[in-house]
Parts: sequence; C-alpha cells; structure tokens
Amino acid sequence: MLYEKSIYHLRHRMRINNNTPKLIILAAAIAIGFIDGHMSANAQDDSQDDSRDPILELVGRLELESYKTVIQGLAQFGDRRQGTERNRLAVDWIEEQLQAAGCGNIERLHYEFNPEPRPPRQRPLQPTAPIELTTSTGGNVGRNGSGPGGSSIYGYRAPTGVNRDLMAQPNERIRELNREEPTNGPRSQVYCTKVGSTRPHEMYILGAHMDGHGVNEAVNDDASGTALVMELARIFSSPDVETDVSIRFALWNNEETGLNGSTAYVEQRRELQGIENPANSGEYPEPRWLGMIQHDMMLWDHGAPGADGEVSRDQRPEADVNIEFQSNSDLVEESMKLAFAFKAAADEYNTDYPATVGPHMTNTDSTPFMNEVASISLRENERGAHTGAGWNPTWHTPLDVWTMFSDDDFRLGLNAAQTTLSAIAKLTGVRIKN
Repeated sequence: MLYEKSIYHLRHRMRINNNTPKLIILAAAIAIGFIDGHMSANAQDDSQDDSRDPILELVGRLELESYKTVIQGLAQFGDRRQGTERNRLAVDWIEEQLQAAGCGNIERLHYEFNPEPRPPRQRPLQPTAPIELTTSTGGNVGRNGSGPGGSSIYGYRAPTGVNRDLMAQPNERIRELNREEPTNGPRSQVYCTKVGSTRPHEMYILGAHMDGHGVNEAVNDDASGTALVMELARIFSSPDVETDVSIRFALWNNEETGLNGSTAYVEQRRELQGIENPANSGEYPEPRWLGMIQHDMMLWDHGAPGADGEVSRDQRPEADVNIEFQSNSDLVEESMKLAFAFKAAADEYNTDYPATVGPHMTNTDSTPFMNEVASISLRENERGAHTGAGWNPTWHTPLDVWTMFSDDDFRLGLNAAQTTLSAIAKLTGVRIKN
C-alpha cells in the first residue's frame, strides 16, 4: 500500500503520464533526489501525509478503468434519446448505480415534455462515413475567420448538424438500439445528495445530462460527463468521507431538446432553497445553492479540421480542460471567481492535462442557473470557437461511439473529474475519517 501511494504521489508531483511504467517513475525520482525521505518514510508517516491532504487521497481514488466502465454502462442504451424506452431504462440504471454507490437521498424530479411537432428538415445532414475509414465531417470546409492576407486565425471549420438518419449509422447493433422515435409525455431525472455535516442547508450542484441523440452511443455527449458526476458521487459517498457543505449530484434529462430537464429543476426547486422541512428536523430538501457546475462533452480535443475536412484521430498536444463562465450572466463576477477556483485546484491536482478558463458557457445545463447562482461548465474544448465550428466530428453524429475514443481521450475526462473533485473538496471542507 505504501508503495502504491508513493507511486501516485510521484506521478502527481512530477506530472508524469499514467502510461509511464512504475520502475521508470521510481528511477527518475531517485535521479533527481525527489524520493529521498519519501520512500524511506514509514507507513505511519505516509498515513499522516494523507491526513494532511485528504484531497490528494480522494483524487487518487479516481481510476481510469472505473470511469470507462461507467461510460460503457451508459453506452449500452444507445443514444438515450429523450422520450424513448432506452432513455427510461438508462434513468433506471443510473438510479441503481447511485444506490449501489451509497449516495444518499436519491430522488427523481418529474415534469412534462409536450413540444409542438418539428417542421421537416430543410437540409439533411450529409451521411457520415464509416468509422473505420475516416473521421471527416463531410461537406465543404471553410476558414473560421481570417487575418492579414487571408490567413486563418482560428483554423478551418467544418459543417455541423444533428443526424436523424438511422441508416447513417454503419453499425447494425447501434442502429437497432436507436430505432425507436421519441414521444411526448412525462419525463424524469435522478439526483442524490451528500449531506454536509455542519452546513447541510447549503450545497453545490454537480450536473451532467444523460440524454443524447444522433443515432450513436452518446459516449462523449454526454456519457463522459454523466460518468464523471457518478464517479464523484461514488467517491464522496464513501463512509469515510465527510464534508461541511452538502453536494448534490444531478443527471439531467432533455438537455438536447433545449435544457428542459435542468430548467424544470430550477422552476420547481428554486423557491424551496434553505427551507427546513419538517420544521426543526435539521433536514433541508433543497439546500441553498452556492454554485452549479455542469459537465458536458469531456473527451474530444483533437484540434481543427484541415483544409480537406479531416480531424486528427489523436488528442492534440494542447488539449486541456476548459472551465467556462458566461460573460453576460447576472452573476458574472461570482461565476468567474468560481471558475478560477476550479483552475487553481486543477493546477494543484490534475495529473495529465491542464485547465483553462473562458467566458463562453453556452447551450448547456448550467445556463438555467446562471442568473440564480454562480455557474460554470467544464468541457473538452470551447463550445463556440471549436465545437460549434466543426472541430468535433462526433458531435451529434453516428461517430459518437465507444470505438471512436482512445485512452488519451478518456484520460482527459478523468482529469476533468480531478478538477471538479479537488475544487469541490476544497469548497465543501472535505475530511477523511480514520
């Protein structure tokens, strides 16, 4: 145990990639003298180190294979499009997983979704090429802005759109998973709560949307964020973990139809904040909101398409975790401070990818909260400048499937989990009981 803990400390302190063999890590540490006084410490001293930094201990409980397993569990339901049986089964599965993880006070929020029928699409999305051949988004590629002499200042952009063509999905098994079309009617979404020990009447909300679309497995959008929140629920719900402040883990539905699930939550729960119910019980069904943190599309940061429309299959060297606030929200200053608190935590605890802060939190489930409480969103790249410009060929297309992503991609999502875990642990006053 001491050896494994020391390996983790060395990876973290030396910023060594998780793929590096342990013996090489130890040799490098010895060469620079880092290991002197560390590996020679006895188990009692090591335990005291962990007690002085419980956040490092909790970050060490995040594991790549566990994160991937939850993503695969969500992918079994296809794109989990709202209004379908596959969506309802996925909501049930999420609730079961949260219960197994020991997350307390599991509840469902119910609402109705009855939109007007969609008009016919005027311009169908071009069919997506088979996954094994190309990642091209298809269509013409244009420049995303230009500098002096016509040079590109943002890179190339490619077309985007929502695939609704079942036959555009080359995988027969995935086609069949997604054959059912949505119907109007009742909807539900799951949330659970880690109750704070000294300030149960206040909480941070960690969210992600579990629904997707595009005739795919919705791996990046947004099993990657849903699995992140579920993994944090598992870790914070461990019997030896205490926080002063409450934490709510919410898995929204109906994000893809216009943030309907998170909007329903705000409308139904906003006026209940901080009210003790029953009176004098010490129970607060809706603690007062201190911050809302959304996680949406955590895996793909492969850079701009080239002039031919092709996007690299590899994570780009500059890949990072983007922490975004919205510059035109009523609480922009509070949200910006929260974003930089998350960046500071990432600077201290992320193992592989850095974090950056931007002011364009748009079209995600933190939006309904942003004028009520400090709100931020973690993503794999900037929504407007990158994803919206066609830098992500998996976005709402048949390419958003398990086989499209590498461990470098999944590790980017894991680093986003490290960012949120460490920041929320600081903000809620986490402790690990002996």
